[in-house]
Amino acid sequence: MYTVYAIYNKSASKIYIGQTINLEVRLNLHNSKTFKGYTSRFDGEWQLIYSETVGTRQEALKREKQLKSYQGRLFVKKFTPRSDVAQR
Repeated sequence: MYTVYAIYNKSASKIYIGQTINLEVRLNLHNSKTFKGYTSRFDGEWQLIYSETVGTRQEALKREKQLKSYQGRLFVKKFTPRSDVAQR
């Protein structure tokens, strides 16, 4: 089973969408800045705001791509904390 997830960094007002086989480990990697790339550029804690489970990696990659589209990002933004959404 794979998990497609969205995490949010309140201090940077950024959302990251990804997929993994172990969500708990991946979230720890993002927050410890061990997971190099986009999320390591920003200070602050990344919090899980959305996740869903799919059966295969191929399905996870397809769903990740959908969530990264314009409509997908609008969907994910609904899960950010209310105070942050009002500021945009």
